[in-house]
Amino acid sequence: MVQGMKFDFEKPLKKVELVEALKNEVHDISVMDIMEAHSYLVSEGRYVQESYRDEYLKSYVKAFLTRLRDLRNDNIPYPSDVDVDELKDALDNLEHQEKNLVEGEFNPCFWRIYSVMSIYTSFVLEEPIHIVGTPFPGGFKVKKVGDDYLCPVKEKQKDNPGAVCGFCIAEQDEDV
Repeated sequence: MVQGMKFDFEKPLKKVELVEALKNEVHDISVMDIMEAHSYLVSEGRYVQESYRDEYLKSYVKAFLTRLRDLRNDNIPYPSDVDVDELKDALDNLEHQEKNLVEGEFNPCFWRIYSVMSIYTSFVLEEPIHIVGTPFPGGFKVKKVGDDYLCPVKEKQKDNPGAVCGFCIAEQDEDV
């Protein structure tokens, strides 16, 4: 998880500081770790409806690999601060999820990438955790309309303690 990240939540936190902490978390993720996380993701895909399983897995893998690369290469001098209260809540949410994962459902390589990418995407990139175009049951997808990101399952999942929807920046797609 993001165990190495310790912040003083009483002080402002610059996005560039968060980026550096996240880079430190993924510094030693190897190609083998990525392959293991990918294999875990594919095996978990067996629970996704077959009609959109391939598209769903492609979007997940693309998001993970692209965002991992983007984080490692991120040298943008972000001038803004992170909302430390929201970050603390997100980190608490991830810690709670990790503690409640059942043996056999937990893959450390996947979990580490998933946690870091969720934080990076939400608090640095300010994008939804599921990339635009990620499919969901019923033919619905995450989409961008103007400056807003819309998710077809946000309302149904935002209070799910096993989901990251509570801190994802996407809004509920009211057309769903």
